[in-house]
Amino acid sequence: MQEFVVLVDDKNKEIGTAPKDTVHTGATPLHRGFSVFLFNSKNELLLTRRALTKKTFPGVWTNTVCGHPGPGESVVDAAKRRLQDELGFMEVDIREGAPYRYRFADGNGIVENEICPILIARSDATPMPNKNEMEEWRWIPWMEFLKNAKNHPENYSPWSVEEATLLANTSL
Repeated sequence: MQEFVVLVDDKNKEIGTAPKDTVHTGATPLHRGFSVFLFNSKNELLLTRRALTKKTFPGVWTNTVCGHPGPGESVVDAAKRRLQDELGFMEVDIREGAPYRYRFADGNGIVENEICPILIARSDATPMPNKNEMEEWRWIPWMEFLKNAKNHPENYSPWSVEEATLLANTSL
């Protein structure tokens, strides 16, 4: 089944859709996404390392999951879908943490260009990773991740570093 992304203008107004597998190129159009930071009851962040087969930023450590809402799908519903698909999480509490927009190119010239709200999720479930989506995962104390992201941003996806900086000043 083909997955579609929602194309938007600078004000996040929908202007069309496109097949997800054709969107991420060197000239990626602006589209909707979302980014999830999932915490357990110990306030540890679930970090994931993207699968080596990912089209953008393969093998890079990043926040828990990212994805795209489909046409007519809310970002929270899309996030729940991706958390289930990628990690097997069925019941997750999710709320919006901060608005965000980014544009980054990876080392292969593929561009990410998204209006991407940052979502905060909570769960103590044990991850059951989908190997098509991620290579590895680990829990890390939030303050340790913030310190690592600040001192060694090259070790993480650029969006996760910027998003963590935005979340550092919010109530998790």
